[in-house]
Order: sequence, then C-alpha cells, then structure tokens
Amino acid sequence: MSSTATLDPREVGLTSTTFGERLKGDPAYQAFLLLRIAFTVAPILFGLDKFFNIMVDWESYLAPWINDIIPGSASTAMHLVGVIEIIAGIAVALKPRYGAYVVAAWLAGIVIDLLTYSGYYDIALRDFGLMLGALTLARLASKYDPPGFRISL
Repeated sequence: MSSTATLDPREVGLTSTTFGERLKGDPAYQAFLLLRIAFTVAPILFGLDKFFNIMVDWESYLAPWINDIIPGSASTAMHLVGVIEIIAGIAVALKPRYGAYVVAAWLAGIVIDLLTYSGYYDIALRDFGLMLGALTLARLASKYDPPGFRISL
C-alpha cells in the first residue's frame, strides 16, 4: 500500500450527497445558502419597493449629477433601478455563480453614487459591506453551483 495521502471525495464535491447531508455537515455550504437567500430576497424586495416607496423615498438617494445625466425623472430612474434589482435577485436565485457578480457590480455602482452625494457615507459603507458579501457568495458559488447555465436550486 502507498503511504500517500488521499483526498476524501466529499471534500472536493465529487460525490453526490443529499441536500440534508450537505446542510447538516458543511458550514461553507450553509454560508452559501444563507448568502444566496439574502442576495435573492433583498434585491427583489428593494426592487419592488422602488415602485411603492414604502421603506424609504428612494429618489432622495440619487446623486444630483446622476439625475442630471439620465433621461426622464428621478422617479423613472428609480423604476428602472427597481427592475434591474429584481432581475439581479432572480439571477442569484437561479444561478448564483453569475448572479452574485451582477449584484456585486450593482452595489459598487450604488456605493459610487452615495460617495458622490454628501450625507450618505454611512449607507455607502453598508452597501460596500453588502458588496463584499455578494462577492463572497460568488466565490462560494464557484464550489457549490456548477458552471454553465444548468440551474441549481
């Protein structure tokens, strides 16, 4: 017998395990699921709220220089933002390997908007943290969500 160490196939994701087994015994998979849920639900809810302004008046977060370069009103811009956020949340739900990068890029844009608009630095810092969370989800998805466009739920 050889004295070389062998990898446990379960550690590198080469064996088929049930959802329950993975959820129970793999902390990284648990983190992947928590982040996937968060970055599915939050963008969809925030996107929907862009049409209703129940949580906050979203137009107040739009930097004046952005409002000046976009066609239409700030309200129209927020509706477009809402649609993009809903699509990003759905992308994370269906294919986190790719959707998480969309959410991270979107959050980077929000951070830039907020940093250029005095008075919202605390929210910019929060959204920077969310961006890091989305990037963490993308990295975990490289292990738990197969490449390509096969949907994994």
